[in-house]
Amino acid sequence: MTKHSSLAEAPVAGDSVGLLEGLVSTRAIRRYRDEPIPEAVLRDILFAATRGPSGSNRQPFRFLVLTEGDRAHEAKNLIGDAARQMWAAKREADGYDQGSGADPDSPKSRMARTMQDYVDNLHRAPCLILPCLVRYREPNPMEGASVYPAVQNLLLAARALNYGGVITGFHGLVEQELRSLLAIPENVFISATVTLGKPMGRHGPVRRRPMEELVYADRWGEAPAWAVDPPGTRYTSAGPKTQS
Repeated sequence: MTKHSSLAEAPVAGDSVGLLEGLVSTRAIRRYRDEPIPEAVLRDILFAATRGPSGSNRQPFRFLVLTEGDRAHEAKNLIGDAARQMWAAKREADGYDQGSGADPDSPKSRMARTMQDYVDNLHRAPCLILPCLVRYREPNPMEGASVYPAVQNLLLAARALNYGGVITGFHGLVEQELRSLLAIPENVFISATVTLGKPMGRHGPVRRRPMEELVYADRWGEAPAWAVDPPGTRYTSAGPKTQS
């Protein structure tokens, strides 16, 4: 039974951007203003998330939302500690401070600073969401299709309302502690950790690889003639070398 709320009569907020603009400009937002997300905004973001598609329309996804309160702060601290450990290991293993990483103006160095700031302050994020999948059968390669589209809906809805977030897997290191703290059943798969807040920066346009490297027609490695990026598209130099 749904609890009575003053939001029960409130319509969904107006979209600040068009759908296509939102799709091509939703960036990973890792820095947030120190202000809570209003409940009306959370309602609209999570409403959009719950409209996501799922296999057989079962909607096996659930969203555990953590904002304020002792339990929420404890969970945020657990995940924040895990994030700092995991990033420190990755920073060393991937040589973020070597090669071009020694140049403070390089993309590699900027990413390292961004990630360090993110993990150092993750526990302060205004909202942390654990998207979960209630399993009704043994794990299988396709089960993510019943939860991650809903997570993308969540991030796009946040973009539409001038908020932002990023999806991570930092919960993995402290999963059992989180299950105990938040009473998450064993048959529930914790699919991600999403932080949300009002951006300190701004959204897109995002930088990605050219379409011709990512879209093929009829045969692997052969881009169709129409796979041409719109004028003004900006590209990333990050990631693995292109392979045919």
